[in-house]
Amino acid sequence: MSDAIKNRGMQVTMAGLGINLALGVLYAWSIFKGAIKASIEKGGPDAFNWSLTSINDPYAICCLVFAFAMVAAGKCQDKIGPARTALIGGILVGSGFTVMSMSNSYAAWVIGFGVLAGSGFGFGYGAATPPALKWFSSTKTGVIAGTVVAGFGLAPVYIAPLASYLLNNYGMQKTTMFLAIGFAVVVCGLSFLLVNPPQGFVPEEPAKKDDGKPAAKPVYNANVGEMIRSPKFYLLWVNFFIGSGAGLMVIGSVAGLAKKSMGPMAFVAVAIMAIGNAGGRVVAGVLSDKIGRKATLSIMLGMQALMMFAAIPIVGSGSASLLVVLASFIGFCYGSNLCLFPSFAKDYWGTKNYGLNYGMLFTAWGVGGLVLGRVSEMLNALPGGLNKSFILAGILCASGTVLTIFLRERKTVEVAVPISVGEPIPVMEENR
Repeated sequence: MSDAIKNRGMQVTMAGLGINLALGVLYAWSIFKGAIKASIEKGGPDAFNWSLTSINDPYAICCLVFAFAMVAAGKCQDKIGPARTALIGGILVGSGFTVMSMSNSYAAWVIGFGVLAGSGFGFGYGAATPPALKWFSSTKTGVIAGTVVAGFGLAPVYIAPLASYLLNNYGMQKTTMFLAIGFAVVVCGLSFLLVNPPQGFVPEEPAKKDDGKPAAKPVYNANVGEMIRSPKFYLLWVNFFIGSGAGLMVIGSVAGLAKKSMGPMAFVAVAIMAIGNAGGRVVAGVLSDKIGRKATLSIMLGMQALMMFAAIPIVGSGSASLLVVLASFIGFCYGSNLCLFPSFAKDYWGTKNYGLNYGMLFTAWGVGGLVLGRVSEMLNALPGGLNKSFILAGILCASGTVLTIFLRERKTVEVAVPISVGEPIPVMEENR
């Protein structure tokens, strides 16, 4: 592989990382949620006149729209390329936050954050990972996917204190306008750096394995119809639903939980959890390249189940330090999902239709966030409901760990001859 091609691959990876750093404002929703709740309780002519039971609706709708926008974004990315797809995402996110800046009404925030920003997240996020993975060999799938999506998880480290500062000094409307301008400029600017490899390009695989056999493996490029006929798709979908839904139900409420013991410093818990979230994506990516996706997913879901059960005594203790540690580990386990499942999609179904294929799998993320988020809100309204939410999430994660037994690693036929860059690779169907 030439130096120019190597540099292009890293360019795409870093551009994707930067786009996700901007789009990761989704995980700082708990900061906005706290400000909206305080405004409702305070009242006044400029207050958010919402029902307290509907306060999480923009976030839940955003998660659902985000997920299903990924399907459209995936098709768009496969047809017109990642740069134009990400550009659309930047425009939609900027438009959504602009709508939020003009009104405190429930409808404006549902449309602005839920529909427009949610769609923008889907288009921007959906355009970032596929082109990066296409530039690198299968031996680096996990680490590259983890690096690109780490930006989305890491974003609250700067967005949480930034949003808190802006809210305290400029109020909600100016804050959302500042963020609208910033997101539009960053995402649209970086979108032009996202490029697919030239047609016929094949990333250079390691020449030899430790056992002396060639490492290159041809990948079966399935279309979406073939993918959804595979039992593995549904096993992955259910596990993605569990892992993401259980994580999102906690992430969306962390600032509220932390505020009871940390007061105005609650954003620190959000920021530290974000570090765990980003770290989980990178660590799981590296680990899955070493020991396999299935084993890594089993470990992460098992850890996530333990964290959910551990949350019951920790939250009850009121300890700020323990809560921060808990949040970082839950974020770590949740973040691993956002690296492992795009890697599974490439391993099982190839890169030719990757955008649409992963978009379909990603619907599990949105449905999980909506369903388990709503169930959590209902349980929290009951006596001891918070503990019931953690118990439910823990049981689901434990069930997901068991389901991974039925997954198999990708099996393909070895190629007996070395493959050079730019040389078409023979396509052999895997055992789906």
